[in-house]
Amino acid sequence: MTSNRIYTAALVIIGDEILSGRTQDKNISQIALWLNVQGIRLREVRVVPDVEEAIVEAVNTLRARNDYLFTTGGIGPTHDDITVDAIAKALGVPVVLHPIAKEILERYYETRGGVTEQRLRMARVPEGADLIPNKMSGAPGIKTGNIFIMAGVPHITAGMLDALTGTLEGGAPLLSHQIGCWVAESEIAKLLGDTEKAHEGCQIGSYPFFREGRVGANFVVRSTDAHQLAACVEALRSGLAGFGYETIDGGI
Repeated sequence: MTSNRIYTAALVIIGDEILSGRTQDKNISQIALWLNVQGIRLREVRVVPDVEEAIVEAVNTLRARNDYLFTTGGIGPTHDDITVDAIAKALGVPVVLHPIAKEILERYYETRGGVTEQRLRMARVPEGADLIPNKMSGAPGIKTGNIFIMAGVPHITAGMLDALTGTLEGGAPLLSHQIGCWVAESEIAKLLGDTEKAHEGCQIGSYPFFREGRVGANFVVRSTDAHQLAACVEALRSGLAGFGYETIDGGI
């Protein structure tokens, strides 16, 4: 049953490099768009330095007045990655080594020089937390209560968001439709971006594969609105047909 109330989220961007201007944040836009597709509104964003007190204050303030709180940055292997420690302090719980995260890192780094003490820092979580899968770089994100702790690197954040798709309670149920096509993802990247941009409230996930000696991709269109979803799917079909590619409903 669809709820009439508006679900809200806040975002805390953590990192001196953002505040100094050395790095431009690209996560606000992709998180806001992703939340919109989940039926959740991004209500406020705060950028804070790598300072424990600032992170604690922002986390406790924003998690209390929103349904969800997302954080990006500060969960890497170096000494200045203090997000986990700060959020644990905000929640009043200790930091522990998550056994599954440890196993994931051990497997990931098995052929990359092994797990060091520094790399093992990425298996640390606030006590009681669950993991957010990360297919991009091994180290998982973290979910604790209504807080989602994610990487600062945009393409890794995107993968974590994809893993969370459809799992959050929102203002409307998430609908999806999949089509498949024997096409190299890189050849129609602009078409995917333009089609998504032209259909507000829709999100297109692209999942390339190599099979039978050929490259192809399945495209999953998601929206909370059935009419918007159908229009976006049809536009994507037409766009691919315009390039000479046949689509297969339901995926390949």
